[in-house]
Amino acid sequence: MRALVLLAGFYLVALVVLGVLVGADIAVWIWAPPPVAIKVTVISALLGYPVLRGVFTLGAGTGDEQEALPVTELDQPELWGTVRALAERSGTRAPDGILLTGEVNAAVSEDARLLGLLPGRRRLYLGVPLLTGLSESQLHSVIAHELGHYGNADTRLAGITWRGRDCVLRTVAAFQEQEGKRIGKERSRQEKAAARRLRRGKKAKGVDTRGVGFRYRLMAKPFQAYARFYLRVTSGVGRQQELAADRMAVRVAGRDATASALREIAVLDAAHDFYQSRYALLGVEAGLLPPRGEVFGGLRHLLADPRRRSALAELRGELPADEESPYDSHPPVAERVRLIEAQPDDGRGADPARPALVLLRDAGRVLAELEDVLLTPEALAMERAEWPELAHRGMHALAREAAGPLRTALATAGVASGSASGDLTALLDSADAGRLWLVAGHLPKSPEAAEATGRAAREFLRPALEAGTYGLAELALVEKAGAYWELSWSERVRLRLPGAAHSGETEEALAAAVRAATADATDTAPLRTLLAR
Repeated sequence: MRALVLLAGFYLVALVVLGVLVGADIAVWIWAPPPVAIKVTVISALLGYPVLRGVFTLGAGTGDEQEALPVTELDQPELWGTVRALAERSGTRAPDGILLTGEVNAAVSEDARLLGLLPGRRRLYLGVPLLTGLSESQLHSVIAHELGHYGNADTRLAGITWRGRDCVLRTVAAFQEQEGKRIGKERSRQEKAAARRLRRGKKAKGVDTRGVGFRYRLMAKPFQAYARFYLRVTSGVGRQQELAADRMAVRVAGRDATASALREIAVLDAAHDFYQSRYALLGVEAGLLPPRGEVFGGLRHLLADPRRRSALAELRGELPADEESPYDSHPPVAERVRLIEAQPDDGRGADPARPALVLLRDAGRVLAELEDVLLTPEALAMERAEWPELAHRGMHALAREAAGPLRTALATAGVASGSASGDLTALLDSADAGRLWLVAGHLPKSPEAAEATGRAAREFLRPALEAGTYGLAELALVEKAGAYWELSWSERVRLRLPGAAHSGETEEALAAAVRAATADATDTAPLRTLLAR
């Protein structure tokens, strides 16, 4: 009923706005000359178009269908059996499809009909990072939570809520789009006019678009106000639904498993983001991806490392301090955990805790098939490399990119040699000859740096000079001294010279040598010594 009332409210706002526009058109045709009436009617039509677009999007899908890998009961009987058993214990119908995703998340959907009065096809989405990082009992609580949304009819009634919400937001977006077009046209007109004045030797006026698109901003205000109201109400309902689903998870999977799953998911989310950026995508600049199945499956290496496990254990005790917003669809994780842990002990804290990944038959094959679904054709065409090679070649590409501007500056100054070690030697020779800042002067500059002189100019250029020298030195050490980037799941990938006690030793020495070579009192000896090794 609340969803229907909210949707009716949107149509009421739209009807009032359209009624005002039509009333204005009728009045102007009665009282104003035809040219004015025509102009007002055209403006009304332009202003009414975004409203009509929003009104007629109710029957359309949102276009947000999630890409995922469907798994059949024949292919994954253990996973399906677990879900069916949990659905029975939850007192609800099992989903009709299970789909795997690459996110640290789980979700359910239902293609309900007649505004949710009739049930439809159900889908359960499970992120493989959850299977990788959770225990079996923790995954049970996650699945029971999602099945709780089915049992509470959340998914059947969600369709009309989200479609109505989509209508409101699309209407606001349509007004903003039209406003943006008007501002773009006016900006272009004023810029062309300024260019003509400059060609005539006159002073150009600054671009001012503050008053452009005012009609669209004004028309959008009632819809923006209703959108804020709609989001507050639907988000409040969503938070109540999440707490009800948490209670279902506690009843089915146990208090301790549910609370620990929420803690673990917060940790997994951070670990997964770190893994994707620092490992899985490390070789993209070099056109490399990890071995088949490792783009999403390699997270297990990070989670299994003893030092990483220790660091993640500390995070489990520090739940994210989310600031509650009236527009949040989920209560803060800390509040959910507090409410769950405040419930009486149900005696199920010592249940056996196998890793959830055991529920997948032939997990490596499944993870490889997930890549085929989620990765772009361009990514799938990339070369695959084992982790040590990926780490080295990926970091080499990043170092080459970092050294690029400095090598261009050396070429512009006429002292480049073509090889990394030769370019570094040329840079050090220039520094010893007192020409370091002449070379640095050819580096790309910001407008402020281009106007600076003397000491200020050097300070503007110093970060770029140090970064370029560091990257060039890395390339030279690889080329001439046999250095290599060493893969580690305990810490970031680091450069290491043969014979060095540890990778940190090489980086510390290199950083100190670069600082010495680019200081005001230049000392190139440390870098030359490293290169000689």
